[in-house]
Amino acid sequence: MENLYAPWRSAYFSEKVDGCVFCHISCNKDDDHIQKVFYRDLVCFGVMNKYPYTPGHIMLIPHTHVDVPLLLPQKEWLHIQVLAQKCITMLLDGFGAQGVNMGINIKRSAGAGIPDHLHIHLVPRWNGDTNFITAVADTRIYGVDFEDIYEKIKTLAQEFLVL
Repeated sequence: MENLYAPWRSAYFSEKVDGCVFCHISCNKDDDHIQKVFYRDLVCFGVMNKYPYTPGHIMLIPHTHVDVPLLLPQKEWLHIQVLAQKCITMLLDGFGAQGVNMGINIKRSAGAGIPDHLHIHLVPRWNGDTNFITAVADTRIYGVDFEDIYEKIKTLAQEFLVL
C-alpha cells in the first residue's frame, strides 16, 4: 500500500483526553461546536464522526458510559432507537442521502474503535460512492467541507430530531 500524508488528521493523534473521549464530550456542553455535537438531550448526544466514512457520518452516543446495549436502561435504549429512526429520515429526506448504513461495533473484536463506550454509527450513502480509488488505493476523497456539513446537519437536527 502507498503512504499518503494527511496532516489534517494530526489532531487525531495529539488530541488526547484523560479517560473516555465520549464521556469528555458528554460532560463539556460548552465545547459542542468544537466537538461537532449537533444534538443533545438528557439521555444522549449526536456528534459528527471526525474521520467519516462518507460526508455526514454521524453517531448517537448515550451519556451513560456502557459498552453494550444490555447495560442501558431499556427506556434509554428505546429513546436512542427512536432518535436513530429520526436520524435516518434526516439523512435521507434532509441531507439527500440515497441510503443509510446503521450499525454498532460492540467490543474491540467487532471493530469498535472506542470499545468502552457504546455508540451507533449512521452513515449516509449514495449510489456510486465507492469507486476505484477506494478499492484500489484504499483512499477516500471528499469534495465537501467538514464544517459546512456540520452546520447543515445541526440545522437539520433542529427540524428532524424533535421528540
